[in-house]
Amino acid sequence: MQPLTWILVLLLTALLCGPGSLASRTADFQHHRYEELVRALFAVQSECPYVTRIYSIGRSVEGRHLYVLEFSDNPGIHEALEPEFKYVGNMHGNEVLGRELLIQLAKFLCEEYRAGNERITRLIHDTRIHILPSMNPDGYEVAAAQGPEFNGYLVGRGNSREVDLNRNFPDLNALLYYYEKSNGRNHHLPLPDNWEEQVEPETLSVIKWMQNYNFVLSANLHGGAVVANYPFDKSREARIRGKTTYSATPDDKLFKKLAKTYSYAHSWMHKGWNCGDYFDEGITNGARWYSLSKGMQDFNYLYSNCFEITLELSCDKFPPASALHREWIGNREALISYLEQVHHGIKGMVYDENNNPIRDAEIAVAGITHDITSGADGDYFRLLLPGTYTVTASAPGYQAVTKQVTVGPAEAIVLNFSLKTAPKGINLNLKSQHSKKSPSTAKVSPANPGPR
Repeated sequence: MQPLTWILVLLLTALLCGPGSLASRTADFQHHRYEELVRALFAVQSECPYVTRIYSIGRSVEGRHLYVLEFSDNPGIHEALEPEFKYVGNMHGNEVLGRELLIQLAKFLCEEYRAGNERITRLIHDTRIHILPSMNPDGYEVAAAQGPEFNGYLVGRGNSREVDLNRNFPDLNALLYYYEKSNGRNHHLPLPDNWEEQVEPETLSVIKWMQNYNFVLSANLHGGAVVANYPFDKSREARIRGKTTYSATPDDKLFKKLAKTYSYAHSWMHKGWNCGDYFDEGITNGARWYSLSKGMQDFNYLYSNCFEITLELSCDKFPPASALHREWIGNREALISYLEQVHHGIKGMVYDENNNPIRDAEIAVAGITHDITSGADGDYFRLLLPGTYTVTASAPGYQAVTKQVTVGPAEAIVLNFSLKTAPKGINLNLKSQHSKKSPSTAKVSPANPGPR
């Protein structure tokens, strides 16, 4: 290729990919060990100090920090009606692509913000974005010691105690499936007694993280297949050898839309045929693929306000460094498009009659048996597909208020609620709060060591 032609190709690539991407195109894509990961995150924070913050949610078994890089126009502060979003990578230590993609995403957001990219600037100004590149830094070091050429299917998958972190969350599915039979509680299910002693330090850190931030939308990045996997992961029915059953959430249509958002924005996931498997439109219900107990995405949905899906992003769990640039280009638009989904549905404030915010007010949508709650500042976020809905806000000691709203395909509709104190002696017919003790459940067979 002639020098002039080569220059024209580079310029065309820059124009097509947007400002700052030329640097990403020619960057040295490589795998990052723990110290390199930390340096990369702090380098981004140094480049974009006014819209980023680095914080640790805890430490791994071996003492490595679980660092999060936050993007916001007011880092470290929750702004009312601004949704919180998170990406989690490298939950399985030997599934490394997500780790590298999230490092590149952080660099990209910083570069594009500095370059004045309107789409990225708006996203950072209107969203509080949290990026955890590695939930399992100890497992990664074990896998990385072998390297891409020799890494096995399971070596480094678990943490340093060889515990699979995606089989380590409290099993709230069993409790929900029990409550479904009696029209019981459908959200923010209680944790079992002594749960903190039953989970690994990395899992504990993530649960505490979820308790401290009112996340609205999330994705966790895995490898070993190429598909967008959505809840529920755990089947409602007992396992039968060779058979799988679809296990839908009350928000099944919404979860399909979220999964398709990623799949169709991805360069090849939506085509279906990948890694010798076929997934129609590049998506799958978790239990329909295979049943998984104590997984993170189901826990998000059942314990918090957060909707999470699992992204399987590569056939090779530990792809060589030479493949990272192609994977970044294939996933870049999908990562941004999925993030933007946090701004759909409805959101608003819940006040009392003196305009004081009410936290933990329940927001119920008629026909969808999964409620969400308002945060500490009284704001709530409810992801919904376009349509007309009847929405009720309620809180103990207040009279419930019901409103109708029509949701479009664009930005979330603001729907505020003002609740009046209930007169004494009035039975509000509030939903009963179930005991914190879970019903006994049957023993679960050994976990399937599949990609997720």
